[in-house]
Amino acid sequence: MLEPMKTEQKWDVIIIGAGAAGMMCAARAGQRGRRVLLIDHSRKLGEKIRISGGGHCNFTNLQCGPENFLSDNPEFCRYALARFSPRHFIDMVERYGIPYHEKHLGQLFCDGSAVQIIHMLKAECDLGQLNWRMPCTVDAVTRKNERFLVSTDHGDHESSALVVATGGLAVPKIGASPFAYRLAEQFGLGVVPPRPGLVPLSLEPDAMAGLENLSGISMPVEVTCNEGRFRESLLFTHHGLSGPAILQISSYWKRGDSISLNMLPDHDVPAWICSRRSSRGRVDNLLAEALPRRFAQQWCTAHDLEKLMCHLTSEELRKLGESLGNWHVKPSGTLGYNKAEVTLGGVDTRGLSSKTMESRSVPALYFIGEAVDVTGHLGGFNFQWAWSSGNAAGLAV
Repeated sequence: MLEPMKTEQKWDVIIIGAGAAGMMCAARAGQRGRRVLLIDHSRKLGEKIRISGGGHCNFTNLQCGPENFLSDNPEFCRYALARFSPRHFIDMVERYGIPYHEKHLGQLFCDGSAVQIIHMLKAECDLGQLNWRMPCTVDAVTRKNERFLVSTDHGDHESSALVVATGGLAVPKIGASPFAYRLAEQFGLGVVPPRPGLVPLSLEPDAMAGLENLSGISMPVEVTCNEGRFRESLLFTHHGLSGPAILQISSYWKRGDSISLNMLPDHDVPAWICSRRSSRGRVDNLLAEALPRRFAQQWCTAHDLEKLMCHLTSEELRKLGESLGNWHVKPSGTLGYNKAEVTLGGVDTRGLSSKTMESRSVPALYFIGEAVDVTGHLGGFNFQWAWSSGNAAGLAV
């Protein structure tokens, strides 16, 4: 538990939610001389940061830009990201002497523990001399005479500005809740219907007819659905499909959609297949040159291709190339918020200022981080949005 440093019940700013966005906002506001109260329901500070990136926290991405985010209002994130870029957060990490490394596609991770990022943010908050209430349950929020009254199990607190940084519905085991959406609706703001994002996809048994025993196989693919296209790894599971490629495309998939998988993304599939047509090797052995052997064997069994390559007709060759280069799969659903990394949707950004995150209709009410309808791709983008949106609000309150 973080005990309060002061006893005042009136504040310049109350921030609800002490995660990535909330702490960034609190640090910025406190260091500007604002009297800040930071409230969180949890006993543990920054738990989602701690468990991220396999415990190493993929804290940003060098390639971060507006094109890496989904929203019903796609230009909304541009200003905040430009004002507080990955370089700004990296400068902070380096100032605290936290060693880090770059992995795949610009992803930055701590060499050590994600806890180092939590400690850094806590230190930044301490520089702002803010006050904490943890664990603390918010019972009600009301507004009167242009001030906010936040009623909690630690008493009532009053402020000129209120920032909501309570996240979305992903990872309910660490306390995810619809608090931000309910508060937005209470004050007349719109909410884009939330759904799980960056989440494995489930398949009905008939979607994998003949391919039921592929669990554990991982392979590079190119996957497309609607406006999304990603070239990363696919993982077959007992429930369906996972891996970075599927987590990415899940944010573009909607119920009833099919996804298209190119199982040979490093090849011109028709040309590669045709170049093998005169071979006297078995089809599955030749496919195993470019695909996991167990996948190649089951694929050929399922498609009645247990024969020599040279025995395939032109039509069979065409179908083989098409099936491997453009395999259409219709997921039955996702594995839900328990397995999702983020929440798509949220507080409608058309009701917020892109420069400050302030409500256009309720002065001094702000929404930041995952609570709003801005969702990044896999790879550190969602943490960058937390830093950027938290910074924007922290400089405005």
